[in-house]
Amino acid sequence: MRVVLAEDLALLRDGLVRLLEAHGFEIAAAVDNGPELLKALIEQRPDVAVVDVRLPPTFTDEGLQAALEARRRVPGLPVLVLSQYVEQLYARELLADGSGGVGYLLKDRVFDTAQFVDAVHRVAAGGTAMDPEVIAKLLTRTEQRHEPLGRLTERERDVLKLMAEGRSNAAIAKQLFVSEGAVSKHTTSIFGKLAITASDDDNRRVMAVLAYLGA
Repeated sequence: MRVVLAEDLALLRDGLVRLLEAHGFEIAAAVDNGPELLKALIEQRPDVAVVDVRLPPTFTDEGLQAALEARRRVPGLPVLVLSQYVEQLYARELLADGSGGVGYLLKDRVFDTAQFVDAVHRVAAGGTAMDPEVIAKLLTRTEQRHEPLGRLTERERDVLKLMAEGRSNAAIAKQLFVSEGAVSKHTTSIFGKLAITASDDDNRRVMAVLAYLGA
């Protein structure tokens, strides 16, 4: 699996390169600024991009904007964004096109190698991998604006929250101490209440997560 990595801190960038290579990823490019990131994404067409939000030259949202522009030119390009802090606007911009293949993690999650690598795989496969803190921030506003979410039971909300984090049915079942069959029934109910019509199950999961986060 080919990765384009963007991180301006040399030590962290080198560490991420070593970590990803140790888990079987091929680093197609490792850059330290927004313009080079956009160029690498367009030229390399990687399986997934791992991008710091704030990059030179502006150190504002240069990395995110380069990734979004790349997704406009290469629709569906998977992007996992890393950020020092939760920025609701950035997360919403990333989710706005509704196509999936996106993730938003706080940089602290990188130190949990298994969680980070799993997130990269999930995003590359077209799913979502949202940091629990990001979800909590987005949900407060989303619940006030989206009436269909009010139809969900408390357990269905628990299932959808874990789905938004990118967890499988097996992982959700383990977290909630229920059977996988129960999780499957809850997801079917969630799709119905959110008016998500039958299609590929993975696509329905992405659509449910996007509805949940208000994208």
